[in-house]
Order: sequence, then structure tokens, then C-alpha cells
Amino acid sequence: MTNAPRHTALDALHRALGAMMTDFAGWDMPLRYGSERDEHVAVRTRAGLFDLSHMGEITLTGPQAGQALDYALVGNLSALAVGRARYTMICDAEGGILDDLIVYRLAEQEYMVVANASNAQVVLDALTERAAGFETAVRDDRDAYALIAVQGPASPGILKSVTDADLDGLKYYAGLPGTVAGVPALIARTGYTGEDGFELFVAPGDAEKLWQALTEAGADAGLVPCGLSCRDTLRLEAGMPLYGHELTTATTPFDAGLGRVVKFDKEGDFVGRAALEAAAERAASAPPRKLVGLVAQGRRVPRAGFAVTVGGEVVGEVTSGAPSPTLGKPIAIAYVDAAHAAPGTEGVAVDIRGAHEPYEVVALPFYKRTR
Repeated sequence: MTNAPRHTALDALHRALGAMMTDFAGWDMPLRYGSERDEHVAVRTRAGLFDLSHMGEITLTGPQAGQALDYALVGNLSALAVGRARYTMICDAEGGILDDLIVYRLAEQEYMVVANASNAQVVLDALTERAAGFETAVRDDRDAYALIAVQGPASPGILKSVTDADLDGLKYYAGLPGTVAGVPALIARTGYTGEDGFELFVAPGDAEKLWQALTEAGADAGLVPCGLSCRDTLRLEAGMPLYGHELTTATTPFDAGLGRVVKFDKEGDFVGRAALEAAAERAASAPPRKLVGLVAQGRRVPRAGFAVTVGGEVVGEVTSGAPSPTLGKPIAIAYVDAAHAAPGTEGVAVDIRGAHEPYEVVALPFYKRTR
């Protein structure tokens, strides 16, 4: 028997808006409301509104919450200032990535870990086990929050019109408690689109009121509701990894070109340290494969799992691929043998159903917003 999909607090609203729904990590989520290309372009040029309530929130409280996270994760979280956030990862003992995370330090003795929906239970179980020797409590807060994101260049102006929180003083990767449209919220300047934007953590019972208020506030600025489909093309253009594609238990942070998130200089041991030190050495001397961007010379779209070839020989594998609305041509992220990973490398192709389509190797990201 399969479990029935879970629904976010905004489920009825999505259906009323005519959203095409899809199963995502056991949740019924909006894939798109109309044209995914139009939604993508709205976020790049104006603003988009996302329901991200499927993400998994886990709270650690107590005098040793920071030390517990230092041991459980690859980052140095005890050094994080109150009100700031950090991108980090949780690895297994072999250095494989269990999930990529954002950790918010809400108070001196309180941290919130935000996990991907597909990995939330795995992360909760691992944190609970790894925190056992520390003076901290691990709490499953997945049902305590709805998460609404407003992303795009018009998002600061839209949000300012419904809050008196100091958004100008809110740095990227910072979060502050405030009131938005009369609703208590944690306002975070974070996102997964490559644009400026905010993620608002609120009680599920307040989600609909907040969504409606932001919809009204953004009407003149061209804000549109956005589904998971354009979220994927936005993050792909921004070169942001997706768990299950660029990141897996078979890859270390160093394989993914994200070794910077591993902090060997923090105090004490942490899970996976020895394996990650070995991975760092391998990456520094002779990395077997590198994560690169590929831009199509033609029109055919590559998909995850397609082979990357040079002269008919397989030299890598596509991890994500889609048409890029911003570039106007198909793009992909792929792991490619180091010998063929330099931008501008000649003769690289993707095997799309037997045809070796020419692709240009480029540095990631494909798109970077002007600040």
C-alpha cells in the first residue's frame, strides 16, 4: 500500500489557482500554474511566489546545540552569529553527502536546520543519533512551519510594503523575526533561484493569509505564483546543486566542487572527517571528475543520466538538464573526466538517444545576477 501524498497548508489555494500538481517527495506540490517559461522569466525580471512548505525543519536547543551541530555536520555552526544562516552539508562516515542544508541560528542556544523534503527523515534520524552525547534537544518541527518564498528583483519592494522589518539591514543568508502582513514570521534572505529574495517561515494556519497579502502587494510589480518546474530551471541556471542529481551518498562535497563547506579547522571531531580529508587530498592532486556546465549547440535537451562523450567514448554523465529560458538554448550540469572539464574543451557531446549532440563546456554558473 502506498502512503497518500501530504498536502501543504496552501493546497486548496493552489488548486483554486489551477495549478498542475505533482508528487514530490511524498507531497502533492504545484508543478506549474500556467507556462513554466513565463514563471521563470517573472522571477528573473520581476518576482515569483513559491510554496516551499514541503521542506523539513528540525530545531536544536540547549547549551551544546552548536557543538552537536559541529559534530553532526561538516560546517562550523557554533561560530555562526545569531541571526545569520549558513549553507552546509551532512555526510555519512564515508564522506558521502546525506543532504545539503541551510542552518539558521535563531538564538544563543537555538538553531533551525532546513533539510530537503526527500531527506528530512534521514536528517532528523542522523541528527538525533549524533546529538545523543550533547546537552541539546532535537525537535522535529516539520509540521510547525509553512514556508513561502518571494524571489526576484522586485521582491524587496513587495515585501517592504507588508512589513516594517528592516529589510535593508538584512544581509544575504541572514534571518530575523518580524511581522509580515500581520503574521509572525522568520524572515530569511535566502533562496534557490539565483535572484535576491526572501523565505518566510510562518505557522501553517497563517500561510493562506500571507500568500494572499503578498499576491495583492505584488500585483502591480508583476508577481506571479510559481511551481517547482521553474524553481528547477532557475537553480540550474544559477549552478545550484540538487540533491539526488549533483549530490548523492556516492559523492563527497569535494567531488561536487563544494569543498569550501567542509571546515577542518573547527574544534573536535566530526562525522566523516577522515574520509573527507582523504577526499580533499584526491581533489587537490588529481580529481577523477569535475562538475561542469554544458551549453547546447543545437536544440535537443539533455536529461539526467545521459552520457557525455568525446570521440564516441564516454567521459561523463549529465546530472541535470533543461531548456534555459535566459540563455535561449538547452543547458546541463554534468560530471566530466578532468581531462575534458576545462571551459572551451573541444569535441564534447551528449548522447541523446543515440545522436551525439555537440555541447560547449562552460564554467558554472550559467547565470549570475548583477548586484
